[in-house]
Amino acid sequence: MAASEPLTGTDLIDCAKANANQGIETAAKQCGYGDDLSRFQTALKQACHDIGIEISELSDLITDQDNVINKGGVKVAPDTPSSL
Repeated sequence: MAASEPLTGTDLIDCAKANANQGIETAAKQCGYGDDLSRFQTALKQACHDIGIEISELSDLITDQDNVINKGGVKVAPDTPSSL
């Protein structure tokens, strides 16, 4: 579900990262920026800068781990947080 208002800060980063594989248009819409890609990119770069991360484009948020998971890799984790 797309955000009703433009997201900011870590909420924006989380939403953008979650939608990065679908492209900038989808990520901008999901994060509440509609078709305003320039404003989305500016806000995303600022949000990342505020937490000490420098990005040049949306795809910089996609990590190697994300690529493995999206390509059908195996995620190894406990069944519940209490069974660590």
